[in-house]
Amino acid sequence: MITIRRAKPEDRDAIWFIIGPIIRAGETYTYDADWLKDDALAYWMGDDKHTFVAEENGQILGTYYLRTNQMGGGRHVCNCGYMTGEAARGRGLARAMCEHSMKVAPELGYKAMQFNFVVSANEVAVGLWKRLGFDIVGTLPKAFNHPRLGLVDAYVMYQWLGD
Repeated sequence: MITIRRAKPEDRDAIWFIIGPIIRAGETYTYDADWLKDDALAYWMGDDKHTFVAEENGQILGTYYLRTNQMGGGRHVCNCGYMTGEAARGRGLARAMCEHSMKVAPELGYKAMQFNFVVSANEVAVGLWKRLGFDIVGTLPKAFNHPRLGLVDAYVMYQWLGD
């Protein structure tokens, strides 16, 4: 059974085992492919984020963060990033993490969730976010330089979570 809990400092190596290869592949996030482990983990687990891990039988299979998307008048909207380990893909883990984040976000005072930069070529994620109620509210033409496909669009996706 998959459980989702807040990340702890001792989870750093397991989180890197998941996010490192995704960052290195450079296909779904705008992070530099040569980002150093400590810098990437400092970002992913930063003080401005609520970081979670998804685990099964004590093994961490995925991770996500939730953070405030904007300051001031936009602070009621959160943003998330999700990554699933290669061995756990296709098992519904991203869905479980997103559903968890959509439950946690209102508990933290957020009224909406926005994904700022969803790479259009990441069709599995785009389809999942749509099935979970997110709308594409903007398209950024040729905004992402995909390492295999060249310039592709990125989407801004949004869902209202409030009353």
